[in-house]
Amino acid sequence: MTSPGVCFGGPSPEHDISVLTGLQAAHALAATGENPVALYWSKSGDWYRVPASVEAGDFADGLPSGAEQVSLGMGSDGGFQSKGRRGKRQPLDVGAVVNCCHGGPGENGTLQAMFDLAGVRYTGPSMPGAALGMDKLAFAGAMAGAGLPTLRTWALTPTVEIDHRGPLIVKPRFGGSSIGIEVVSDLATAKALATSQPLLQEGAVVQPYFDGAVDLNVSIKTCPTLELSVVERPLRGDNDRIYTYVEKYLAGGDQGMASAAREMPAQIDPELEGKLRTFAAAVVDVALVRSVARLDFLLVGDDLLVNEINTIPGSLSWYFWAHEGITFATLLRQMLVEAAKGPTRRLRTDGADGTALRSAGAMARKLA
Repeated sequence: MTSPGVCFGGPSPEHDISVLTGLQAAHALAATGENPVALYWSKSGDWYRVPASVEAGDFADGLPSGAEQVSLGMGSDGGFQSKGRRGKRQPLDVGAVVNCCHGGPGENGTLQAMFDLAGVRYTGPSMPGAALGMDKLAFAGAMAGAGLPTLRTWALTPTVEIDHRGPLIVKPRFGGSSIGIEVVSDLATAKALATSQPLLQEGAVVQPYFDGAVDLNVSIKTCPTLELSVVERPLRGDNDRIYTYVEKYLAGGDQGMASAAREMPAQIDPELEGKLRTFAAAVVDVALVRSVARLDFLLVGDDLLVNEINTIPGSLSWYFWAHEGITFATLLRQMLVEAAKGPTRRLRTDGADGTALRSAGAMARKLA
C-alpha cells in the first residue's frame, strides 16, 4: 500500500517557511494514522527522506538525524528512489505528493515539470499554472487580458518609462511572498534599486503604490469541488506601508500565518464581497488554479483590484478552511485525492511518427 508523500524545503528564499508548512502537513497526516513519507529538498538541491516526526529546529543547522539521501528519477521508471544494496536504486512506495515548496523552483513550474517527467502525482498548480502564478508581469497581463481590474504593472528595465510619477512599489518579478518588496519615491530610485538588490536582478516589476489601500484575501479550493473561503483582511503594523514578510510568517510565533493579525471575516460591504467572489471565480480558469491557492486583492478607494496569486500558500491556506470547520488532515486528504486522479500534465508525442526523420536526408547536406 502506497503512502502519501510530503515534499518541502527547496533552494528558495522561502525555504524555512516551506519546512514549517511541510512539517505541519506531515504531522497532521501522521496523527490520523497515515504513514507519510517526508521528502526534504535541501538548499543545495539534494533530496532526503527524513523521519515524519522531526521538528523544525532539527533543520536549523543542517540535516536532521535519520536523513537518508534519495533521488528523483525521470522517465518510465521515474519517481523517488533510495539507494539499495550494491548501489542499486529502489523505488520509494510513495503515492501522490503534497507539494509544500514555497517560492523559487518549487512554485515556479520547475518542480512541477520534474514531477511530470518523473510520473509523480502532486498537489498544487500544474507546471503552466505555477509558472504563470509566479511571474507577476505575466499574471497581471493575463488578468488585464481577461478584463479583470488589476494593478498597472511594468517590467523594471533600465530604459522603461512610465506615466506614473510615484510613489512606486518594486517587486521581484519571479519572487513569492513579500521578500524583496520595497516602496520608493520615483522611477529613478526604482531603477537604482533594481541594480543593487540581489532579489531583483533576475527580473523586477514596478507598480503604483497607493497609500491607505486595503488588503483583502480569499482562498480558492478546487477539491473536491470549487469553493471560495471567507474573506480576510490582513492587518498591517501601524508604521508599515506593505503587509510584510515578518507580519505574514514570523509575528505569529510557532503558529505562523494561522495567528497573524487579521480580520476574519473581513467587515466589508456585501456588494463589494460579491464583486470579489465574482473576480476570484474568473481567476480560477484564467490562472489554471488547482488544489488550494490564496488570491490577494487591493481595495483602492472604491476600486477592487486583483493583485497577486499565491499558488502554494503558507500552511496551504488552512487557516481559511479551519474557519469553515475543515481540519488540516481533511484538507490534505482532499488535495491528495484530487492529485491521485492522474498526472496534471500528460506528455504528448503526437506527430512524432518518424516522417520528418525519414525524409531528412544526410546531415551533411544541412550543414553545407
